Amino acid sequence: MGMVNWGAATVFALLTMSAALYGLTASGHFPSEHRPEALKSGGGAAILWGTIGVALGTVIVGLGLAWAALPWTWAVIIGGAVLLMAPLVLQLFPDSFVDGRAGLLVFAGLGAVFSLGVLIYR
Repeated sequence: MGMVNWGAATVFALLTMSAALYGLTASGHFPSEHRPEALKSGGGAAILWGTIGVALGTVIVGLGLAWAALPWTWAVIIGGAVLLMAPLVLQLFPDSFVDGRAGLLVFAGLGAVFSLGVLIYR
């Protein structure tokens, strides 16, 4: 097995964690009856669906980085470990943060910021 690009592995782990935390946070808003009133309005729906698009972009960037810069075995190990840790990390945040707009915006925003880290390894 060759040398691992640890910078790319770290960025991939961060991208995976932000996408997993976002996915767990967003899943609590479906079906629409479970959404708080702030997300049932037109602006709230725009935030929800807009951040879903950003998170999807994060996943695509992360998969592209893993494909280009990591051996597949390392990508599977890192991705799997991060996905297993995500629910434990999410428990550290207060329910008001996770159930509101802030959680959606922060986790999607972190994914977007970490996606910029991929430019370093291009």
